[in-house]
Amino acid sequence: MVALDRTTPVRPAAVILIAVMLMSIGLVMVGSATASLDRSLLAPRIWTTPFGRQAIFMLIGLAIMLLTARLGIPLLASPSVRARLPKILFVLAVALLAAALVPGLADPHHGSQRWLHLGRFGIGVGFQPSELAKLALVAFLASLLGERNANPRSFGRAFLPAALAIGLCVGLVGKENFGTAALLACAAGAILFVAGCRLHHLLLIVGLGAAGLTVLLFAAPYRLARIAAYQDFWGDPRGNGYQPLQSLVTVASGGWWGTGLGSGVQKYGYLPESHTDFVFAVLCEELGVFGGALVILLFCAFVWMGIRTMLSARTRFERLLAFGLTFLVAIQAAMNVAVVTVMMPTTGVPLPMLSAGGSGLFTVCAAVGLLAAIAHRAMLEDADGVTS
Repeated sequence: MVALDRTTPVRPAAVILIAVMLMSIGLVMVGSATASLDRSLLAPRIWTTPFGRQAIFMLIGLAIMLLTARLGIPLLASPSVRARLPKILFVLAVALLAAALVPGLADPHHGSQRWLHLGRFGIGVGFQPSELAKLALVAFLASLLGERNANPRSFGRAFLPAALAIGLCVGLVGKENFGTAALLACAAGAILFVAGCRLHHLLLIVGLGAAGLTVLLFAAPYRLARIAAYQDFWGDPRGNGYQPLQSLVTVASGGWWGTGLGSGVQKYGYLPESHTDFVFAVLCEELGVFGGALVILLFCAFVWMGIRTMLSARTRFERLLAFGLTFLVAIQAAMNVAVVTVMMPTTGVPLPMLSAGGSGLFTVCAAVGLLAAIAHRAMLEDADGVTS
């Protein structure tokens, strides 16, 4: 692993506090983005409104975060659990990803088979396996490359299984969700680099990854159309260029201080996916550059705390896990903001902790809980000193 000096750990409560602040802003913005003149935010059946569903998701997410933070402490302390649990989680994620591609089991959404329907109960509950795959792949790579007897520089015992795991996850996810596949590939490559894999091994997987993503890109014509629209959205303002054009209009409408919370107009049918992938655009319209900068600063604070948690971690496994989880949230947030501000082509990557939805929120909450557990373990007094 890349040599890093151990530093003073952050307080677990601080990591959780930043996440709660981002989730709270997200809940407010989901409520504003889904506001309607003929429908209240809270209906008698609260789960039937986007705001009500997101409030429930947030409460469940908080429970997951606190439970993971508490249970993660003894689980991380057990070498057998560190070795087995990530593998079980990875196998489960791969199985669910494969199930999402089966026509009878999948729940098509916007023409894409990314969802598994978990039950009806009048609320249309669904689950997106690619969100679990993010957490599973990071944990699996941290376990494979970060255990005491692991040798990241070995081709057969470390790099090859890691490359196969990455290829399997990226391939299954990328068939229906190119943006998340690219996100997984970036995060996995970063973990391999930090773990200390050989340079020619890294160059090999970069080449294979680029080739694989290129195949996925050309496999779906609409992905190429999005790239063309990104290069010239004025060329097709009512078609593929509509989304980026409306996103820019939404962001620019806010100016420095915004139109006021709830006063935005782009969400009323002009900006598609205003409460999910493009909630940051609505935030900029209503809260201006100030509101957008505040959210970005909160993400920067979260990343800083994640890095501090990594540098203070007690074991190599925990350092890799903390790095992978922090990088995953950071690169996903950066990709979403880049899409909203039309600095990259449109992808289906939501803004962590702010966009509406349960699957992604639960995964990020579990990641935050694990970071808090790692930070807590780093603060514990250990008479035997720091292990590695």
